[in-house]
Amino acid sequence: MKLHIAQVAPLYESVPPRLYGGTERIVAYLTDALIAKGHRVTLFASGDSRTRATLVSHLEEAIRLNPAVKDPMAHHIIQMADVMARAHEFDMIHFHTDYLHFPLSELLHKPHVTTLHGRLDLPDLPYVYHRFPHQPVISISYAQRKPLPFAHWVGNVYHGLPRDLYRLGKGDGGYVAFIGRISPEKRADLAIEIAAQAGYPIYIAAKIDKADEAYFETSIKHLFDLPHVHYIGEIGDAEKNEFLGKAKALLFPIDWPEPFGIVMIEAMACGTPVIAFNRGSVPEVIDHGVTGYIVHHVQEAVDALRNVDALDRRQIRQVFETRFTSDVMAENYLQIYHQLCGHKTTAERRIFPVSTQPEKNYQLQSA
Repeated sequence: MKLHIAQVAPLYESVPPRLYGGTERIVAYLTDALIAKGHRVTLFASGDSRTRATLVSHLEEAIRLNPAVKDPMAHHIIQMADVMARAHEFDMIHFHTDYLHFPLSELLHKPHVTTLHGRLDLPDLPYVYHRFPHQPVISISYAQRKPLPFAHWVGNVYHGLPRDLYRLGKGDGGYVAFIGRISPEKRADLAIEIAAQAGYPIYIAAKIDKADEAYFETSIKHLFDLPHVHYIGEIGDAEKNEFLGKAKALLFPIDWPEPFGIVMIEAMACGTPVIAFNRGSVPEVIDHGVTGYIVHHVQEAVDALRNVDALDRRQIRQVFETRFTSDVMAENYLQIYHQLCGHKTTAERRIFPVSTQPEKNYQLQSA
């Protein structure tokens, strides 16, 4: 059954974003995949979005790059009013705007659902989800749910990328890679230390937000002067394929419960192994000993990096194609849409479960 679906994106970035922006990228990929499957999509997003969907917006340019915007909430309130005014047109309304719309969608007699893209361990959030216990929400990893087990979870859908966005690389660049923000929770400092102990140069492709400038100045900037460290700044999809494809491994030494690190599946799409600390969604995304190594501290990461040639890059790419394409993501969302709409469906559910041993003490052999 073909559906008319509204996708409601945040207005902070365009869909897809011109620069940094995880949520808006996923909305773009999901929208394209749904349209490719024959569904009709109306996208509520900033006016500079590029999409095959019908675009609805009152704001010409996304907020982050628009100096004229002083109150972002004002524009999101207008966006919610536009969605509610047209709600009768849609079979399903899919929000990606956290809980902002809950007071309105609570009164909405129309199937709707919200994907929660951020961290949920903030102390004020339980008040919201206790007040709106019937709002159907979707997680992007099972680990993300832990702070709010009582929320009305109706599904879990992992992020996906277009199958042809990246291609298999050879890993012949002789370096390890780090992609992300320069921030305390991403731990670029640990990535630099791991690379140094393993004897590899590290190339860092990362943005420095204004909020993190003080942290960069005090904790990271001096590390960029080390001879094995190469900082290349923020890069886009056009540069990521070569950057990740040539890397021997991606280092992901996060120090926070990240709901879903998109860079992990970007690396997998290039066939590049991921060495990641065992936090947040990592055990759900990385197959230890297949697509990378899950570690607990710096020395384990160093040992893993020395053993990374034991992993098969073609198999890593195959796992990506099986689990983390935008087509798989769209199929999983469609299962939930149909269930919420009360439609009968015989399609096989393709959502992969959480690892049963996320805290396993993996043993690594030193080279």
